Amino acid sequence: MSKELAVVGVGPAGLAVAILLHDAGFRVTLYERFEQAGPVGSGLVLQPTGLAVLQQMGLREQIEDLGHRIDAMHGRIAPAGKSVLDIRYNALSESLYGVAIHRASLFSVLFDAVHARGIAVHTATCIDSIEHLAGAKVRLVDRGRRLTSTFDLVIDASGAGSRLTSHALKPARARALEYGALWATVNTAGTPFNHHRLEQRYRAARVMAGVLPCGRLPQDAPSCSRATYFWSIRNADHAAFVNAGLAAWRDQARAVWPQTDVLLEQIQSPEQLVHARYVHHTLMPPMGKSIVFIGDAAHSTSPQLGQGANMALLDARALAAALQSESNLQQAAKNYCRLRRLHVRFYQLASLSLTPFYQSDGTVLPALRDLLFGPVSRLPGSAALVTRLGAGLLFSPATAEAG
Repeated sequence: MSKELAVVGVGPAGLAVAILLHDAGFRVTLYERFEQAGPVGSGLVLQPTGLAVLQQMGLREQIEDLGHRIDAMHGRIAPAGKSVLDIRYNALSESLYGVAIHRASLFSVLFDAVHARGIAVHTATCIDSIEHLAGAKVRLVDRGRRLTSTFDLVIDASGAGSRLTSHALKPARARALEYGALWATVNTAGTPFNHHRLEQRYRAARVMAGVLPCGRLPQDAPSCSRATYFWSIRNADHAAFVNAGLAAWRDQARAVWPQTDVLLEQIQSPEQLVHARYVHHTLMPPMGKSIVFIGDAAHSTSPQLGQGANMALLDARALAAALQSESNLQQAAKNYCRLRRLHVRFYQLASLSLTPFYQSDGTVLPALRDLLFGPVSRLPGSAALVTRLGAGLLFSPATAEAG
C-alpha cells in the first residue's frame, strides 16, 4: 500500500518535495496557512545543484526561460573601487552557470507542476502541531482543531518560523541576525546593467547594495527584463529609515552606487521595498517521530552565499531518494539526515562566518576583506575554490550533480 504523506508549507521546498514524492508513487497532500498560496520575496540564484533537481522534475527548461543565466558574481568597494568578490562559473567549466529568477516565477512553475499532477492543496490551514495515533499514524492539528485525515509521515516545509519544530528530536538552535535587507523589483530593460552578472557594492560592512538580474514574471512579455535591487540594513534602523523618507535614502544609495540612479527612480513608495529579516537556525537532526524537516524549517541563515532555495531543493531530492529506498519511514528519515548532514553543516557555518565581512558594524573584518580578498582570489586554484563555494558544490551535496 502506498504511504500517505502530508507536506506542510507551499514554498519551493514543499512544492518540490511534493512533486518528487508524487512522481515516486507516494500519495501526497499539501497544506498551506494562507488563503491563497503565493511566493514571498524577490530574486534568487539557482545554482547548478538546484538546477539539477529541477531538471529531474522536468522543469529546468521552463525555469531557464523565465530566468536569466548568471555567469559571474562581482562585488566592489563603493563606489567602483577594488574588487573584493569575483566568482566566475567558467573557472570550473564553460558549461557551468547559475540561473537568477524571481521567486514569483519559480513558484509559478512549481505550483503549476503540482496542479498538473493533481496533488491536493489545502489552504487556510495553519498547522501548529501533530498528534500521534495508533499504528504509527499521524494527524495534523490546525490551531487546536484536529483534522480528520491521517498520515504515515509529516514533512515540515513551512520555513524558519515553523510551528512544528517542537516535535523535533532536539530543540532548535536559533539566533536572529542583526542585519537584514530591503528588496525591490525593478526593470532593467534599456539600462547598462549586465543581465548575466550579479553586482554588489560595499562601504565597509555597514552598507551593501546589489543588483541581481532575475528575468521576467510569468505574465511579462518576453522582452521584459527585471532585476532585484537590494540594500543592506540593520533591523534596528528600519523604523528610522521609514521616518526619514525615500528621498533621503535614495540620495544615500546614489552616493554608494551612482549608476543605480535609473533603478532607484523606479522605487516611488516604501511599499516597493520589502524588509527581510534573517535568522540563523539549525535542527540537528532535522527529524522527529513521524516528522521530518526540510528547507528553512530545518536550516536557515543569512543569504550571503545565496544557497537557501538550492538547499531546499537538495533536501527535497534527498528525502525523496531516502523514502524510495527504505520502507521503514523512521529509518528513511535517518538516511535523509545522513545524506544532507555534511553539506548543510558546512554551508551553515560558511554563511555565518562570511556574514560579518559583508553585513556588520565591525571594521576589522571588512578591512581584511578589502585588503586580502582580491590578491587571494588570484592565487592558483583560488578561483575554482571560490566558485565551488558559491555554486554550492563544496562538501558534496550527495543528491545532485552539476549540470
